[in-house]
Amino acid sequence: MHNQPITTTRVFSVVAAIIVSIMSAFQATAQAPVQRQVDGIIAKIDNQIVLKSELEFSYLQYLAQSKQQPSADLKCQVFKSLVQDKLLLARAEIDSVTVEEDRVTGELNRRIDYLSAQVGGVERLEQYYNKSIRQLKDDLRKTIQDQLVMQKMQEEIAGKVRVTPKEVAAYFSRIPADSLPYFSSEVELGQIVKYAEVSKQQKQEARQQLEELRKRILAGEDFATLAKQYSQDPGSAAAGGELGFFKKKELVPEYEAAALRLEPGGISGIVESQFGFHLIQLIERKGQEFNTRHILIKPATATVNIEESIAELDSIRTLIQNDSISFAKAAKDFSDDFATKDNGGMMTSRNGSTYIPMDQVDPNIFFVIDTMQVGEISEPIPFRTEDGKEAVRIIQLKGKSTPHQANLQDDYPKIAAAALNDKKSKAVDEWFRKNIDSVYIEIDPEYQDCKALQLTQ
Repeated sequence: MHNQPITTTRVFSVVAAIIVSIMSAFQATAQAPVQRQVDGIIAKIDNQIVLKSELEFSYLQYLAQSKQQPSADLKCQVFKSLVQDKLLLARAEIDSVTVEEDRVTGELNRRIDYLSAQVGGVERLEQYYNKSIRQLKDDLRKTIQDQLVMQKMQEEIAGKVRVTPKEVAAYFSRIPADSLPYFSSEVELGQIVKYAEVSKQQKQEARQQLEELRKRILAGEDFATLAKQYSQDPGSAAAGGELGFFKKKELVPEYEAAALRLEPGGISGIVESQFGFHLIQLIERKGQEFNTRHILIKPATATVNIEESIAELDSIRTLIQNDSISFAKAAKDFSDDFATKDNGGMMTSRNGSTYIPMDQVDPNIFFVIDTMQVGEISEPIPFRTEDGKEAVRIIQLKGKSTPHQANLQDDYPKIAAAALNDKKSKAVDEWFRKNIDSVYIEIDPEYQDCKALQLTQ
């Protein structure tokens, strides 16, 4: 709505922001060898530190995202945000606030899946950063763990904060009339997606190729050598198919289940997963971790049965139109798109909102919804996913706004969200004021004149 102080309350809406920060962290890691800028500690908060490079990177990143002009005051606000983040982590350590390892792993897997979709698949993600998925996960685990701990701390501080309609109206009234944003036309869209199935013949050809490789290994040929020659997993083929050590629930269920049934040195049967067909060898177990190598063969995708997916979606569309099932329930039960199926099929904008500006709508969808009425469901629409899969979807136009200046009647959910974020921000700032003396804080003299840091002086 209007410029707000930069505080750690950004964690309350971090789904999109964390994805951006992770992409940026990957980029920073990839560029680090050529940057080699002079670095140093500019703040200590108990066992936590803020590096000069961390501030510079966060500041440039914020400028790029916010489109604001550079200023010393803005940089101080970013610095204060970093100090507050570290304070949250320091107090979490004192108060023994932790997050479960399974949650970290689950979040890590979800974000890797999201990033893979953004760049066109796992292979492209590995090629872009010249690292295996395992290495990328190792790089990101500590960052994600810290982010989840900070989120948990903030939820404990302000998770119960609510706003009343009166507070929302008061918040809106404080916005200067000349600062009210003008909203372009926006839409709310739901989708149900079905991937076109690879033909049975191509699946059988992939399976048969692996069966032949399995026979050769059982006859005495080296698994690792054949993995280098035939595996279609770019992240592990060069290493003889070896994936390294993983904990339970870090690999797809089918692969893990087959691997854990093996004794060291044992060879699995053919295992099918979302990635293709695997032949697995268990190398070693260490406590709760296990190390395997595999050969991955992916079915050729020249021929897919898209007509079957169209027919299935047509039937689902009819059920929804006849009120036999809701669109949200159908999305959860039938959609193949993991990013939207548990959210009622709702598509989101770049900032995570379900309100999507028309200029951000996929052109292939734009021309379909342009003639639709609110509540209407499209015919099945063939398309290609970002990772190259042939798919079909039906789209429901759930809502559409006309261009207008912000007002309480049309934009209450957005204004209420902004008011809630503002109230949570104040609750967190109050917590900092009360807890600032509970940890050791040292600020580099170069940054002690930052007005934003008066809280910590």
